[in-house]
Amino acid sequence: MRHVSVHRFVSIVFAVAALSVGATAPLCAQSADPLRLEDALRIAAERSQQLVARGAAAIAAREMAVAAGEAPDPTLTVGIGNLPVDGADAWSLTRDFMTMRSIGFMRELTRGDKLDARAARFEREAEAADVRRTLALADLQRGTALAWFDRYYRERARDVLARQKGEAALQIEAADLAFRTGLGPQSDVFAARSSLAEIEDRIAENERDVEVAAIELARWIGAAAARPLADPPATNSVSLHPADLDARLAHHPQIQLLLKQEEMARAEAEIARANKRSDWTVEVMYSQRGPGFSDMMSLNVSKPLQWRERNRQDRELAAKLALAEEMRAEREEETRMHVAEARALLQAWQRNLERLGRYASTLIPLAGQRTLAATAAYRGGTGTLDAVLEARIAEIDTRLDHLTLEMETAALWAEINYLTPEAHDAAQNE
Repeated sequence: MRHVSVHRFVSIVFAVAALSVGATAPLCAQSADPLRLEDALRIAAERSQQLVARGAAAIAAREMAVAAGEAPDPTLTVGIGNLPVDGADAWSLTRDFMTMRSIGFMRELTRGDKLDARAARFEREAEAADVRRTLALADLQRGTALAWFDRYYRERARDVLARQKGEAALQIEAADLAFRTGLGPQSDVFAARSSLAEIEDRIAENERDVEVAAIELARWIGAAAARPLADPPATNSVSLHPADLDARLAHHPQIQLLLKQEEMARAEAEIARANKRSDWTVEVMYSQRGPGFSDMMSLNVSKPLQWRERNRQDRELAAKLALAEEMRAEREEETRMHVAEARALLQAWQRNLERLGRYASTLIPLAGQRTLAATAAYRGGTGTLDAVLEARIAEIDTRLDHLTLEMETAALWAEINYLTPEAHDAAQNE
């Protein structure tokens, strides 16, 4: 009778443990005002100063484009010519017929094609600043998503460990009761306590990871990182497909930035080409002399003489063209690298989905069945507590491995979906 009562108690212990597993999840789900991934992305974009900086750079470049397209300002000249410094007329402005008080204007007559080339160069710089802002937004969205997923799955792991800790505490009670009633060895008590200690150590390690993940998320969204997290979006589909990979990645911000840098280099080459033809400068001067002497006017025209055009202007143009070719080659190489990386990400994501299916259909059910079988054997007096503890630890490991794989898959999903901000928008609209 005593033997039966002990095992009935053990059965109750495991029943309570099973109920505790089911009772924990709804409590976590009742948290108010959960933070969705979309909310985190919006908050990160709103508080990002890097986006503000990139936008300001674009505005500055466009302002410079307008200024660069304007002709040079005229130059005002005022002076005194032929002023005597000795003799009876020394320092007089009116007595010597050669002394003149002059005022004039001088202006470079810059050709229109040269002004257009200068303006175009800053327009390309403004476009590059816009692309840098797009690149910063893509990096921000990707970093925020990775931090959000990291915290979410760390907290999921904490919940699994917390439930297992509750079960381990009940197992200690069962082993202790069996030992005190003479129906179980004391080694079972020590084994159960050791199992609980191991779970508590893993909980402490997990708490550290959760805190680090929260700090990383706060880097992107600030105080909003203190809010509980909502359920994650589905990560079993992406907006990028192998068939249109080359075409889609041609719009990758990093590739577009290299393209704009190449266009900037070519715009500077056009400026160097325009500089091969020097511009005329015109100066008009009116000179006033003393009473009794006629006022005078002069007109001067000047132009730089390019004595060594082959070694100066031609070489400057060649250097700018070489820089443009460098940008083109780097862009093509970068495109190949991004295509290869994207294919690798897609391949890894697809393989992870297959593994997740295997966990859901086979590995997790088998781990649970092993625990149930070991528990049933222990209840019936035909099994050992060591077998139950070993099965429990194995089940914990399987569930945590599954969460780790889910986190890796979500990270790959984020890497793929946030290659460009446009890809993210498309994914959300699907």
